[in-house]
Amino acid sequence: MHRKALAALMEVSRIGVLGAGQMGAGIAQVASCSGYSVTMVDIDENAVERGMDSIRSSLQRIVSKGRMELKDSQVAMELITQSTNRSDFSECDLVVEAIPEILQLKLDVFSELDTICREDTILATNTSSISIDAIARATNRPDRVIGMHFMNPVPIMKLVEVINGPETLAEVTDAVISVAESMGKVALLCNDSPGFVSNRILCPMINEAILTLEEGVAEPEAIDGIMKLGMNHPIGPLALADLIGLDTVLHIMRVLHEGLGNDKYEPASLLVSMVEKGMLGRKSGKGFYNY
Repeated sequence: MHRKALAALMEVSRIGVLGAGQMGAGIAQVASCSGYSVTMVDIDENAVERGMDSIRSSLQRIVSKGRMELKDSQVAMELITQSTNRSDFSECDLVVEAIPEILQLKLDVFSELDTICREDTILATNTSSISIDAIARATNRPDRVIGMHFMNPVPIMKLVEVINGPETLAEVTDAVISVAESMGKVALLCNDSPGFVSNRILCPMINEAILTLEEGVAEPEAIDGIMKLGMNHPIGPLALADLIGLDTVLHIMRVLHEGLGNDKYEPASLLVSMVEKGMLGRKSGKGFYNY
């Protein structure tokens, strides 16, 4: 690692996390468990408190399974500062945004973070599909904006998909990879493109499974069973769609369809109609299966 990269890495001691939902709380947890001071911010006290409760429950499970000492979990909790004020990110070295996948919301947030944070602060987005370049252009520091796509559930899943924007500095990439690795993650690098690698491959597979169901080729249990038993997938594509959320799958398919301009990415009509009916999977209680 060259000297500039080492300097960038050494700067990262305080991490900001914007969003205390499932992803944000998970990121805050793995950061604090790795010894980073964390500032977790959400829109109101209730949202932040729910995030803290989620972290507390997760750490209790880890301790009960003997994978962490109780005192270490207590230290991790103490490293997290909760807030509803984004200006509390002013002293952070790295801020990771984990808010809903709404482009304008992210652009507004990054524009605000750009004015709040120090010039050398790295701004990362946990987006699963939105262009890093579009987000970076909302700031005056496009060279210090990067994608840091954690997988759900964050404390368990090993991957962080690191996405370079067209202007991201090499030392920023090195620093983010090093931070991810210090959290016990495997950081794998890709360039900015619709869906990146993970969702460009995954969501069309899910969409194809939905088309297979829509065309009456097989029932959901058979489709998922064939992919699990025949392809060694841990979960079938329709059950996975229910877990992710059918609205999220639809959003990503539309990003791919529009961004790549190819009709092979057109969302299945069954997917569109299910989302319109509020059948979103686990979070609504009904998708391809009932919960």
